[in-house]
Amino acid sequence: MKLLKLVGIAAALAFVAVAVAWAAQSPEGGRLPSTGVVIQEFLKSTGIYEFFMPANGHWQNGIGRVIMIAVGMLLLWLAIKKKFEPLLLVPIGFGCILTNIPLAGISDEGGILHLIYQVGILPPGIFPLLIFMGVGAMTDFGPMIANPRTALLGAAAQFGIFTTLIGSLLLTQWVPGINFDLKDAAAIGIIGGADGPTSIFLAGQLSPELLGAIAVAAYSYMALVPVIQPPIMRWLTTENERKIRMEQLRYVSRLEKILFPLSTLVLCILLLPSAAPLIGMFMLGNLMRECGVVERLSHVAQNALINIVTIFLGLGVGTKLAADKFLNVETLGILVMGVLAFMIGTAGGVLMAKLMNVFSKDKINPLIGSAGVSAVPMAARVSQVEGAKADPENVLIMHAMGPNVAGVIGSAVAAGVLLTLKDILS
Repeated sequence: MKLLKLVGIAAALAFVAVAVAWAAQSPEGGRLPSTGVVIQEFLKSTGIYEFFMPANGHWQNGIGRVIMIAVGMLLLWLAIKKKFEPLLLVPIGFGCILTNIPLAGISDEGGILHLIYQVGILPPGIFPLLIFMGVGAMTDFGPMIANPRTALLGAAAQFGIFTTLIGSLLLTQWVPGINFDLKDAAAIGIIGGADGPTSIFLAGQLSPELLGAIAVAAYSYMALVPVIQPPIMRWLTTENERKIRMEQLRYVSRLEKILFPLSTLVLCILLLPSAAPLIGMFMLGNLMRECGVVERLSHVAQNALINIVTIFLGLGVGTKLAADKFLNVETLGILVMGVLAFMIGTAGGVLMAKLMNVFSKDKINPLIGSAGVSAVPMAARVSQVEGAKADPENVLIMHAMGPNVAGVIGSAVAAGVLLTLKDILS
């Protein structure tokens, strides 16, 4: 009741303020206009009026905003109630609501969300790169170094990226209302890497207009990894394959862990400089973790810095969830191709493990191949859960971390390849 009284008082004060302002502009020497005129002008300044009577008359700027605010609420519900990628979906969902508030101009030029987007997401993509540094500081490459073969599984899981790129172009030919060019298709394909920062980084470089839909698809499907992957994993493997036990990983020395990020960076410099922004920041974070002399920097990168940047990254992505950019057939196409990319990536990793077993004496449990999609560490946990269903005493989690972290590098490399073609993809 107290809240309702406060709202009533605020509305009355607002009405008086409008009346006084109108009188100050009156050509009759300050005489107040009719009550009806004042009420009409006040109503035009409300969100309710703009929702149902938008200034330009287009439904996307009216009821479309209501739909997108509901989408923002849905993202918040998924994050809070279902715990689907809450660190990103909470700020993205709230940013979606803010950017669709009529007349506020929060995401228009000069608005706070517009400035966040301009500074952090548009090229050079500062926010995704800083997040990559934080992820690197949290990543242990030990399992992959101990069993280098698992890097091939991470590479195979990126097959979904390039398959989806082709599929997106085919949609343009088959579905009316969808018009993806090569840059758009490349940005959509990276969803298959199951790496949110990489998806946002590449979309910001190649196809900023599709960034909102790509980011929502990437993070939503990452959260749905425990739902999407298991049926594919079971369909492509036999009971005996799921019971394969792998040898315990060898000890990885500190020197090896220090040399790995440096050697990876050197290879990037020599072979794929376009991937240096992602690979470089990722390896910087990992080197800070492993060198043992900058614990404070590593701690900041893993915690305070990545948390702050995540807030701004989510809000920046929210600016691209405006109704006029999101409510179209192309968004539906992105969502469809995104889930297809995840499925193909999962299948690619599993099938690569089965192929490697044909030529290897030391068998690999094919379930760990699915972890190559790089949704760290969720995909590795899914491998462990599915393996435990076949053999409760089988421990796959550390083996699955090998392709899991390799998938992060793989998605960054794939992004670098697509950036190399940036001038051609036009």
